[in-house]
Amino acid sequence: MPDNTTTVAAPTPEQVRAALEQVQDPEIRRPITELDMVKSVAVAPDGTVDVALYLTVAACPLKDRLTSDVKTHVGQVPGVREVRVELDVMSAEQRQTLQTKLRGGRTEREIPFAKPGSLTRVFAVASGKGGVGKSSVTVNLAAAMAAKGLKVGVVDADIYGHSVPRMLGVTERPTQVQDMIMAPVAHGVRVISIGMFTPGNEPVVWRGPMLHRALQQFLADVYWGDLDVLLMDLPPGTGDVAISVAQLVPSAEILVVTTPQQAASEVAERAGTIALQTRQRIVGVVENMSWLPCPHCGERVEVFGEGGGQTVADALTRATGAQVPLLGQVPIDMRLREGGDNGEPLVLADADAPAAAVLISIADRLSSRARGLVGMSLSVSPAAR
Repeated sequence: MPDNTTTVAAPTPEQVRAALEQVQDPEIRRPITELDMVKSVAVAPDGTVDVALYLTVAACPLKDRLTSDVKTHVGQVPGVREVRVELDVMSAEQRQTLQTKLRGGRTEREIPFAKPGSLTRVFAVASGKGGVGKSSVTVNLAAAMAAKGLKVGVVDADIYGHSVPRMLGVTERPTQVQDMIMAPVAHGVRVISIGMFTPGNEPVVWRGPMLHRALQQFLADVYWGDLDVLLMDLPPGTGDVAISVAQLVPSAEILVVTTPQQAASEVAERAGTIALQTRQRIVGVVENMSWLPCPHCGERVEVFGEGGGQTVADALTRATGAQVPLLGQVPIDMRLREGGDNGEPLVLADADAPAAAVLISIADRLSSRARGLVGMSLSVSPAAR
């Protein structure tokens, strides 16, 4: 009888390398072939494929995931019987070359978002006082934008009260490649925080110059990639960090978070009017904890009063001479707090929840403007005559 079985020929090294182009470094989010991480590829006649990779550092926290991704993609090539992965480590020279490549050919440090041609929208999320849910708003806006397919980063600039890593469920620590920091990614959001560098729950006891330097490092030394949006969770008030943000990223737009009560709204106005001194644009106001749905009848219960968000928006409109809108009123929802504790933002856990719907709407409004130079300050003035 004729033999009807067919034998698939072993793949070529070129086919294997084409498959490796689909594998991204989990931290850098770019193909490993583009990053020169593929050391060698060998294909045996029986279909066994040996792939040798360079890790950026020996203690790469995601090397198991990288190995798994290589086996998955290469294993899908016709004719592959087995995939074996060998890991090596880049030399100092190779890491320096990679760092220069990631910086677009530049060897010096610089803040990419401060460059005149930057297309990344930077939002500095500010509040007059603590306890208004500024970090919850920041985290949920970031997660909502990332869920839409935008490339999003978050700087936890609240050095003393850092909470963003927990709220986004970040457990990994940053990896260092030479003097460049690879920030962890959670829910599609790249995140950096001083809490990733301090042991346990140890407090940060720094004064102004050290705060400025830390923020500068977060912006210049972290590999952010080509972000669409960067959100910066600022400390409450108008202190050193708010001033440093204005100096380091002059194009940052201020997003003010308040609660309805008068005490909070009066302080929020002060946080917003710092834009008059720094010449930054106020993109809008978010009123958090606006109301509580009655568990029995469903009617709104204004636990903290009402109207504070609109009051702040109106006051900032008068003070700046530019329209400052009230972007949304976020109702009280226990799941918003629970999501922060569990590292699962409400906008992802239950997008139909009333609070999530408002936050998603705000995220849509903030990210609706296309990337480009329209609306950006070009730091020019009319010539004298």
